[in-house]
Amino acid sequence: MKFSIITATYNSSRTLPDTLESVLAQTYHDLEYIIVDGLSTDGTMDIVRAYEPRFEGRLVYISERDKGLYDAMNKGLRMATGDVVGILNSDDFYSTPTAIEQLARALQESGADAVYADIHYARSEALHQCVRYYSSAVFRPGLMRLGLIPAHPTFYCRRACYEQYGYFDTDYRIAADFELLLRFIYIHRISTCYVPADLVTMRTGGASTESWRSRMAGMRDHNRALHSHGYFSCYALLALLYPYKCWEIVTTRFRHPTPLPDYVGGGRS
Repeated sequence: MKFSIITATYNSSRTLPDTLESVLAQTYHDLEYIIVDGLSTDGTMDIVRAYEPRFEGRLVYISERDKGLYDAMNKGLRMATGDVVGILNSDDFYSTPTAIEQLARALQESGADAVYADIHYARSEALHQCVRYYSSAVFRPGLMRLGLIPAHPTFYCRRACYEQYGYFDTDYRIAADFELLLRFIYIHRISTCYVPADLVTMRTGGASTESWRSRMAGMRDHNRALHSHGYFSCYALLALLYPYKCWEIVTTRFRHPTPLPDYVGGGRS
């Protein structure tokens, strides 16, 4: 079973080495790594080219103008040749070298269309300290009415589903990932499997979490996506997700420290 991992980049030179190292460290080797760059000006592509020989033919990339993050992801989806496809953001990295191996095993054993797991957030200056643990264990399709989805950075889906049900809708500026998962899981009822493991580390400050303005824009996108597919929701229902996120932050303080993988260069204590 071949996996395609897609990373969209734009001026990602500061964080991309950790992302690249985490892919190289994976114990599962039947994979291709696709980088879609939006004409970076900070040396991002110099880093990609320097790493290329270490991937031994498993790395493919393009660098050209795009229409934003989700357009870049769609380019990667069209380039993908694997049986299963997933997204790894350029400021994120796998929390363990067995991440893809665990996802592949779950797909093989369950026969599901897609698999997902847990993630945690950390600050760039202290990557060993978890500031919020996001468990996908609570996810149920009905909770999508409240804006809750499985951790998208761990969502790996058979490429046939994308070919049948479509790619990211680029009309959504922030929550195209929510709309896609809504379409796949809630509308078309693809089968899924949950892996109870922390597989991806995300740096805080991404497109959907960088400010309250971004959060409001994301909520508007969530509401619009639900209504576009004929499901009722409203801002009051979607706002219920934020107390839950606060609860995640509070309970994270009682979790054991998150070990930083050896392949991550920045942020060690």
